[in-house]
Amino acid sequence: MLYGRSAEVGALDEVIARARDGSGGAVVLRGEAGAGKTALLDAAAARGGAMRVLRTTGVEPESDLAFAALHQVLWPLTGALGALPAPQRDAVGAALGLRAGTTGDRFLLGAGTFSLLAEAAAPDGLICVVDDFQWVDRASADALLFAARRLATEPIAMLFAVRGDAPVTGVRPTVDVRGLPEPAAAELLASRHGALPAPVVRDLVALTGANPLALGEIAGRLTPAQRAGREPLPDPLPGGDRLFGDRVAALSGPARLVALAAALEPGLDHVLRAADRLLSEQAPDGRAALAELEDAGLAGVSGARVRFRHPLVRSAVRAAAAPADVRRTHAVLADLTDGDRRARHLAGAALGRDERVASALAEAAARARDRGGYGTAATALARAAELTPEPHARAVRLKDAAVASWLGGRPGRAESLLAEARERADGDAALALEIARLRGRFELTSGNAADAVRILAAGDDLDMLADAVEAASYVGDTAAVVDLARRAAAHPEGFLRDAVTGIGLTLDGDAAGPPLLRRALARAGDLRDAAEHLWATAAASALREWDTAMEMATRAGRVARVSGMTGQLPVVLEFTATAERVAGRPARSRAVAEEGLALAREAGYTNTVAAHLANLAVLAALRGEEETCERLAREALAIAVPHRVGLHAGVAAYARAMLDLCLGRHAAAHDRFTALAAAGPGAGHPAVVQRSAPDRVEAAAGAGDHDAARAVLAAYEPHAASPESRALLARCRGLAGSSEGAFHEALRLHTNEFEAARTSLLLGERLRRAHRPGEARAHLRTAWETFERTDARPWARRAQDELRAAGEHGQAPPPAVLDALTPQELRIAGLVADGLSSKRIAARLFLSPRTVEYHLYKIYPKLGIGSRTELARLVVLQKAPVAEHDRL
Repeated sequence: MLYGRSAEVGALDEVIARARDGSGGAVVLRGEAGAGKTALLDAAAARGGAMRVLRTTGVEPESDLAFAALHQVLWPLTGALGALPAPQRDAVGAALGLRAGTTGDRFLLGAGTFSLLAEAAAPDGLICVVDDFQWVDRASADALLFAARRLATEPIAMLFAVRGDAPVTGVRPTVDVRGLPEPAAAELLASRHGALPAPVVRDLVALTGANPLALGEIAGRLTPAQRAGREPLPDPLPGGDRLFGDRVAALSGPARLVALAAALEPGLDHVLRAADRLLSEQAPDGRAALAELEDAGLAGVSGARVRFRHPLVRSAVRAAAAPADVRRTHAVLADLTDGDRRARHLAGAALGRDERVASALAEAAARARDRGGYGTAATALARAAELTPEPHARAVRLKDAAVASWLGGRPGRAESLLAEARERADGDAALALEIARLRGRFELTSGNAADAVRILAAGDDLDMLADAVEAASYVGDTAAVVDLARRAAAHPEGFLRDAVTGIGLTLDGDAAGPPLLRRALARAGDLRDAAEHLWATAAASALREWDTAMEMATRAGRVARVSGMTGQLPVVLEFTATAERVAGRPARSRAVAEEGLALAREAGYTNTVAAHLANLAVLAALRGEEETCERLAREALAIAVPHRVGLHAGVAAYARAMLDLCLGRHAAAHDRFTALAAAGPGAGHPAVVQRSAPDRVEAAAGAGDHDAARAVLAAYEPHAASPESRALLARCRGLAGSSEGAFHEALRLHTNEFEAARTSLLLGERLRRAHRPGEARAHLRTAWETFERTDARPWARRAQDELRAAGEHGQAPPPAVLDALTPQELRIAGLVADGLSSKRIAARLFLSPRTVEYHLYKIYPKLGIGSRTELARLVVLQKAPVAEHDRL
């Protein structure tokens, strides 16, 4: 029976009801120990009707055992593993110990967890209960939270209960479970101990904070006179970890030792065998001591485990135990266990540094890391480092712990561990260099990019120099890029050396640069690593060969997905999203950037978050969404400026300027573009300035500053090498001068449909103002249709107004059929057109196969079709803006 919890029950019922209707979600119950969170979870699960219920509970002794909690949830579902895409199936199988090998990547494991839960939800829905989340091991927590953030289209309700302020990242809403209202507290007390006088109830409520567990426990220990109010209540009342302290203290010595063994290792067999050893010199045996523990109401046997009545009992047992007894019990349990459990108990028994124990922990960390349990591996390696006697080995383990923390999405912890490793690496140049490179990479991904340049530039190794060039490129420090690239030139010829050196020399105007870049790109067919494909993307971008850059970025995403190293995807998708936008495919760019943003946030890649926010801000500007553009740009700048990531700061500033340009505020746009061009490294970026030159010319011309327009045009001319850039150059000449022929030349050269529409609009406007409406209408209609199709609303309205002014009052062009689809649906439609099955699509997009089928169920009626064949035909006919980077 629950008392006074109608609001909390209502919140849980709402999530369950939505899940039952197919719109899943998650909720967090947060409160102190004994607040009644478990009772609420039990009541919610019982109210789910026909919905399937899966449960797991975090247990403090198992919080360092990778996938302990996930095993509880997923083990009953292993029969459905065959329904998962192969990469997800393999990841889950490795995590659960069903197959040898590794999970490959925590994103894959999260996707597999999500897919398996989706399979379990059919046909009546699923309630997944996660109690005591603060003690769920890191690896399980990552997988469960990944799933919890993706439930919108699944009939799944995930209910989390957590004590204190332990984070439950990305899950909303949170329901605070506080003390009971006084009337409910009185009802609770009356149901268990009979009616109590109102003053006694008030005192108990005041002294316990109306915590249900404390109310019941303390009221049960009162004397009849205290219950009647004739004697004062005990002062102070026990609470928190002390709530069960007196009852633990009342146990016999043997019972306390058995309780301690159960607190450290809950398996019944281990508890009884440990008791036999610990009590060998005493009269009672382990079973008698366990019976005493049960008779005291502090614990009970459930299946093959000893379970305490409440986690606070375990806390009281640990608090009452002498340190020597804790170490001795750990030592006995270490002899009775193996693998990761043995390593944990050896660490608990250790007194001082011990290489044998440190090695056991390092081996356990390697096993956790291979299965994708990076957080667990980091904890084990950090503890191993503490126990390692030899300074060099200690530094290596700290460094490895930092890497595991980083891969586990905890960059702050990674940086702290790496700083400690650096302090202990004196005298080993190779290790110091490795640590320096990691420091630089950490800074580049989530810290100060200018500091990353300084750190990485200190090395002469080609890989470090390449990383330094990458960091300097993000900062926008051209001089540093050139200097570092020339240093890289001293290394033997090869793909990386040619790409890095070629980029720097090309930026410096050295004629030797482009041949090096072309030689590097000629090796693109032999590349295997996603990072190498990103260098190929950068090489093609340096040559202004955007189609090749797009192809290389697509390959990078493909390699990252199929190799299982999806942790690289957030950065890969920076390149892909930008390339799609520059190529004039805003819908594709938006879909890619939204995926990249979600993955970057989950990975803790702060600077990559800024990249995707900035790109999305530009896309919002093109749609004329002023508030959204400003918000996204502001969020991007809040990261990029203090972190000195000039590239992302520049793109965010460009978004604001483009918003003004799109909305016809030419003077404001001109001011913003001028400020962007003047921004130095860390606040702006030469590539953004150069790429935005056509927009700057348009803004200056629209503002009446023709001298500025001509100056920008002159600076842009030397860089116009590709057909599209020459088309843009011709358009700029038309804007800066008065030559109508320049616009016609631009239209002849354009390869980018979106930019061609902008040119058509400008030419149409000029022709209409020259009183040649008949000639203007064809150009204006072409522009209008393109802008309508690409959702460039401000330009579409402008083209429509001009078209009407030119004498055409026809209906708006019919929207492309596929415009009715969401970005996610567009991506799925494109993959269907490529012939991929639902399983393969799910593998690409970190969805469950059922989610893919759900989206198809929504797509078909929107388009008036009924099969994959018809969908594929529509995509091909309309050249839908699907995410090519997802294709294989």
